[in-house]
Amino acid sequence: MVDAGLLIIRLVVGLLFVGHGAQKLFGWFGGYGLKGTGGWFESIGIKPGVAMALVAGLSELVGGLLFAVGVGTWLGALLIIVTMLVAIVKVHLANGLWVTQNGYEFNLVLIAVALGVALIGPGAYTLL
Repeated sequence: MVDAGLLIIRLVVGLLFVGHGAQKLFGWFGGYGLKGTGGWFESIGIKPGVAMALVAGLSELVGGLLFAVGVGTWLGALLIIVTMLVAIVKVHLANGLWVTQNGYEFNLVLIAVALGVALIGPGAYTLL
């Protein structure tokens, strides 16, 4: 049962990060692509915007994929955690904890999940 639980956590969290990466990189799933995301990054002081959108999008896409398939779980978790830490510092921290005020609550939950899975391991159900 533990292995099935880890698989569910990895797939849901990992594939959602893949989707967020695809939003930034390709404009899929209602995203704004590199140019749009880069413009927003510039507006919040992350420069150069397009280059940093590329880094963020690749971190989410690759980190999410590694996390989901259970290969390189530590690296995938690290990419997810770093991305969420940047989101907290640059967007959510000034708003406090609670997500209802655009705070960092949800980002913190994702960090805990990624770190927890990295510490436990991916479980038996992995791609390899």
